[in-house]
Amino acid sequence: MNNLLTYKNYIGSVEYSEDDDIFHGKIEFITDTVLYEGGSVEELKKNFHDAVDDYIEACREIGKEPQKPFKGKLLSRIEPELHKKAAFIALQRRISLNKFVENAIKHEIEMYSL
Repeated sequence: MNNLLTYKNYIGSVEYSEDDDIFHGKIEFITDTVLYEGGSVEELKKNFHDAVDDYIEACREIGKEPQKPFKGKLLSRIEPELHKKAAFIALQRRISLNKFVENAIKHEIEMYSL
């Protein structure tokens, strides 16, 4: 995706408002709300970096651990029958259901990346 910024393992979105003639975005994949904007791409990037740094500093000041975008935990809801089939195949392969899901995601990413 081209509409993303990255800095210190944080990912920021990029949107453009034609009405305001300004770029804006937010840090994605965390529940805290951290917004930034800029009148140019360069200004948007700088303000994104500043927003990440300010977020980390604000968390430090209040004694809170800054949220990390990806912890390696994935909570997902799927159809019960699909869950049952996946668990059965994982059992047959003598791997955990987590490992089965991880392998399936890797396979899909590899297919998408071709």
